[in-house]
Amino acid sequence: MTMTKSNLSPMLQTLLAALLFGASAPLAKMLLGEIAPVTLASFLYLGSGTSLLLIKIIQSLNSKTANAEALIRKADIKWLAGAILAGGVAAPITLLISLRHTPAATASLLLNFEGVATTLIAVLIFKEAINRQIGWAIALVTTASILLSVNLKGEWGLSLGALGIMAACLLWGLDNNFTRNISSKDPLAIVIVKGLGAGLVSFMLARLAGESIPGFGNAVKAMLLGSLSYGLSIVLFVHAMRNLGAARTSTLFSTAPLSGIGLSLLLFREAPGIIFIVALPLMVIGTMILLNEEHTHAHVHCEIDHEHRHCHDDGHHLHEHPARVFVEQFHSHPHTHRQFEHAHHHLPDIHHWHEHASKD
Repeated sequence: MTMTKSNLSPMLQTLLAALLFGASAPLAKMLLGEIAPVTLASFLYLGSGTSLLLIKIIQSLNSKTANAEALIRKADIKWLAGAILAGGVAAPITLLISLRHTPAATASLLLNFEGVATTLIAVLIFKEAINRQIGWAIALVTTASILLSVNLKGEWGLSLGALGIMAACLLWGLDNNFTRNISSKDPLAIVIVKGLGAGLVSFMLARLAGESIPGFGNAVKAMLLGSLSYGLSIVLFVHAMRNLGAARTSTLFSTAPLSGIGLSLLLFREAPGIIFIVALPLMVIGTMILLNEEHTHAHVHCEIDHEHRHCHDDGHHLHEHPARVFVEQFHSHPHTHRQFEHAHHHLPDIHHWHEHASKD
């Protein structure tokens, strides 16, 4: 792959997001002994929302960064609401209930299925283009996820806990694709709304279910974990997705379980079984295939009006500006891209959502 500064940065953002999120499964499993599942889900998301809200307030006091990101508009609400319900409420509750019946190391690796689900939804429903290399990466990760759902000691040969985690990943796949449609907007604002919205809904569900409110210390631990593994991780993920697209970002996000596996072995002394040992290299190989992708062809940029954070050194932003906009800084405002054609290495970022004649 031609590793340029423009695509190296979002890849590093994705790897850091994966590291933070992968650590959430074993650490959340520890908290499940003290906090009920739905209540824990609510505090994880409340932690992500409140911590980023504080950052947003501090950021708003800085005139140079206050208006650098695009605002969430009325047309974005449907995608944001879908992301909150699927990824902020249903997915974490399903995951935390399933974690009670699944070894932490296996659960961490199964979280890789989120990338598969995201990619399949992106390709089949939202028509995002992939090539043969990405197809192989999807196939390897899917195979590994299926292997991890096998329970050789169970009567039916399948682990309900593992299937529950895969169901949570499917819901997060929907969340990721909904969020991809608004990834050009302010990531902090997106995660703040998702965090506080999902946290409050989950908290009300927990009260209706009769779950007890945790002590102050455990609540703080859950919110701190949520601020990093859900808050900062999702912000980095959204930043990366606006440059890489949903399919590639999520497949690269498949490195998330590696940090979870390490913590699981350290905290729970869980020795990996033979299926785990077979599945791990499949996921690693799938990630390596993604990193070696090359995608260059002549393509047409159709005329489009949109709004997002941008500067003027990328070859795609040659437009006039309203008064009092400093073009030498990152800034955001509605602008028009005129139709033109060129050829260069690119990924399905917010300027390259075009159709392809071939998937190879």
